[in-house]
Amino acid sequence: MSNEILAVLEYMEKEKGIPREEMIAAITNAIRGASEKGVNAGQELRIAIDPQSGELSAWALLEVVDSVSDPHNQIHIEKAREYGNPQIGDFIEKPIDPSGLGRIAAQTARQTIMQRLRQFEKERIYDDFKDMEGDIVSGVARRRERGDLVVDLGKAEAILPPRERVPGEDYSPGERIRSLLLRIEPTSRGPELILSRASPKFVRRLFQLEVTEIADGTVTIESIAREPGYRTKIAVLSSDPKVDPVGACVGARGARVKSIVRELGGEKIDIIKYHADPVEMLQEAINPAVARNVRVDHANRRLAFEVNEDHLSIAIGRRGQNARLTSRLLGWKLDISKAEVKEIGFEARRKEAIAAWTAVPGIGDEVAEFLVENGMVSPEAFEDVETQDLVELGFTQEDSERLLEQVQAFRAANH
Repeated sequence: MSNEILAVLEYMEKEKGIPREEMIAAITNAIRGASEKGVNAGQELRIAIDPQSGELSAWALLEVVDSVSDPHNQIHIEKAREYGNPQIGDFIEKPIDPSGLGRIAAQTARQTIMQRLRQFEKERIYDDFKDMEGDIVSGVARRRERGDLVVDLGKAEAILPPRERVPGEDYSPGERIRSLLLRIEPTSRGPELILSRASPKFVRRLFQLEVTEIADGTVTIESIAREPGYRTKIAVLSSDPKVDPVGACVGARGARVKSIVRELGGEKIDIIKYHADPVEMLQEAINPAVARNVRVDHANRRLAFEVNEDHLSIAIGRRGQNARLTSRLLGWKLDISKAEVKEIGFEARRKEAIAAWTAVPGIGDEVAEFLVENGMVSPEAFEDVETQDLVELGFTQEDSERLLEQVQAFRAANH
């Protein structure tokens, strides 16, 4: 039996990380308890196991008397002197043969030992992983149980439930997988490790690991919204005016965000600058669409706004995805409608074009009207015009050069 005990001690210490002293205490208590209920019923025992050899020793605790009435718990003074020099009323430990503890005691002890071992493993799992909750862990996909993917983390097995998996992702047995340790759930079978790849916290943690400025606190992720497998929006803020929060997350040539996108299987990631003002945040989140006539309902945290017809599909997104993500990112409900477009007549467009020219310093109504009538409807349309072109229209060489200088200066100041 000593060889069996020694093998158990060594296996549990090396493979499971359970200290030998704890195992010995569990085994001795189990054997004593089982024996005191079996062939040694009514007798108090002491059990010991040598931690090096695994040898089992047992003693019966007996009271020294001059007249024995209970042989299980008493010993005559004359016989007790074989074990020392006791006095009446003292207690001695009489060695007994461990093999005599009985087969039933051994079976009961084995069951108790296994129960204690399972309890040790449960406690060990919780102790090993309690400080890793919210961190990314790496493991190997093993099998499927009732729809859950069982992942081997080395010291324990965890499960990746269907609701925490990304649509379209599938893992074969033996494939390595990175996930977020979402939580540790207590169950009747012990602590259960729940993983997630669908949680927004997974993306947040990936950015914390990939972006140095987030890790050191210079840049913070103020808000995040995600539809796993499709798109994630995050709003970031920098505490250092010299650090661009969006640029820090994107990285040189997009290296940082590309690394995260690869981990997420190509999921699109929109990174925007955070604003405390919900209207400014709205504009950042739906860009390149432009929000017009924004109405803010602070009481109900609702934003109603309009967008041009050609931007409506952008603001709403495929199957409403962009609108949903923007709403979650802001924490406000959105009411999006199409802006009414008024038809502008020829004369109105002509007046707008003339007004655009008169905004250029040095150009009066007469010159502006002349330019519009000759097809130059705005300063932007002047990009390829040269002095000779203006001379051919009737301007002098001097006026042509001055006009070009005025337009170029205006365009430079407004770009």
